Amino acid sequence: MERAVERLTADGGPFAVAGGVYVSGPQTLREFVEVVWGYGDRVFLVAEDATYTYREFFDAACGLARQLVQEYGLRPGDRAVVAMRNLPEWHVAFWAVQLAGLVAVPLNAWWTEDEFAYALDDCSPAVLLVDGERVGRVRAWAVAHRVPGIVFQGHEEEKEGEGFRAYVPDLDPYLGPPPVDVLPDHDSTIIYTSGTTGRPKGAVATHRAQVGAAMNPVYFAASAALARGDVPGTGPTPVSLTTFPFFHVAAFTSFYAVMAAGGTLVMMRKWDAGRALELIREHSVTHYAGVPTTALQLLAAARESGDALESLVLLSTGGAAAPPGIVDAITSAYGERVEPRNGYGLTETCGGVLSNVGAEYRAHPRSAGRPSPVTEVRVDRPDADGVGELWLRGQSLIRGYWGNEEATRAAFSDDGWFRTGDLARVDGEGRVTVVDRLTDMVVRGGENVYCVEVETALHEHPDVLDAAVLGVPHPLLGEEVVAVVRVRDRAGADVEALRAHVGARLAAFKVPSQVVVREDELPRNATGKILKRELRAVFGGT
Repeated sequence: MERAVERLTADGGPFAVAGGVYVSGPQTLREFVEVVWGYGDRVFLVAEDATYTYREFFDAACGLARQLVQEYGLRPGDRAVVAMRNLPEWHVAFWAVQLAGLVAVPLNAWWTEDEFAYALDDCSPAVLLVDGERVGRVRAWAVAHRVPGIVFQGHEEEKEGEGFRAYVPDLDPYLGPPPVDVLPDHDSTIIYTSGTTGRPKGAVATHRAQVGAAMNPVYFAASAALARGDVPGTGPTPVSLTTFPFFHVAAFTSFYAVMAAGGTLVMMRKWDAGRALELIREHSVTHYAGVPTTALQLLAAARESGDALESLVLLSTGGAAAPPGIVDAITSAYGERVEPRNGYGLTETCGGVLSNVGAEYRAHPRSAGRPSPVTEVRVDRPDADGVGELWLRGQSLIRGYWGNEEATRAAFSDDGWFRTGDLARVDGEGRVTVVDRLTDMVVRGGENVYCVEVETALHEHPDVLDAAVLGVPHPLLGEEVVAVVRVRDRAGADVEALRAHVGARLAAFKVPSQVVVREDELPRNATGKILKRELRAVFGGT
């Protein structure tokens, strides 16, 4: 199998690499999306009340791109904000921006008016492409800065006036995209970091970086097929229920793979595990992609309802660390029919650059996998256990942070390595295991405690649904380990029993000195990451 995978990247292979970049394939996102027109009447987007074929989608995206260039007078390098919930029109807007040679700025649809204003001030867009729910949050800024907007869906009274106009599709199938030059070194996207530890930063990616990100999941799918003994590209066309918000890079990894294969993207207006089961049955969904929390809820709903998830062949998680037990849950319920997949990626890597799938994932459930052919990995200053900061370098890395040279210099070494802020180790076969966030590591009396390790031990307790471990100040030890745990309804979990459970698995200094038990959900951002700064308030910290 290793030789077969090596042939994928050998000279003349479909994923050959030269100079650290993929040799074949598209060179810009405009080239990437132009190819999908050839899928014609295959269904691309499925929403609650509408569908788009590839041809309908591409015609609509081309029409909007022409409007942006010809009617709004936008030019390459101008920024175009896309702020919508998961709607088919999100894709029309995003890809129209790429076809027009502009820079897409997908913003977090759940932000408040002040959060939007911060990002809008930062990136200075020339146009706002928003849905009806977002208009009220961006209107004041747009009026003050005289920036026009186009509104997709929403209430009529929210659409017109003060520089905003309703989206009117231009579906002429013969005119194509506007005649603009789009080059690999041109900026393609500015995607804002999640801001869990401070103000979001605008991560700027070129077209070369984004097409590298688009090729990575295609490579991972091909290598996974070879590992199963299949021929890449011969399986069923993917029908993916992708529940990541589209503004997040984890969603990019998912929809890039779907588009490259001519597959179908099924979307939900709002997450609901029961509704997800209905959509999987209704559309014969083959691939599920979401944060670990929703994946676990889906598995629980299927177990409780007796749903066999008959069409599903892949369950992929991302956007947050996956508890190792998720692999056992999939395998115990569905054997090897449903492949588990996990990986690792950041806003700064434009999506997934490590992948762990199938039998490899089952054998190494704590690993984030191995890197793509265009991703280099190193561990900086490893300790005695081989743990150090994970550094990455490669095609899909951003070029820096928008208007923030200080942050860019802090994040990148002089020779182009990106400092992830994650602690990791790499085994002799190239598998990367992410141990913790550098800032999440607790130094207790001189001993390093990796929060993820303690969270994993807590997740192994049968009554624990979710867990967050963090450090809080201690007058003698410097920091002490504490935990907030969500338990099953009416589980009646005992704090000392939970501490004993951890103590049976880990050294005594890693056992939380305090455990707060709750039955409500832990606070998370829109992409599933636990907001530990909010939990510190439980212990009187900041």
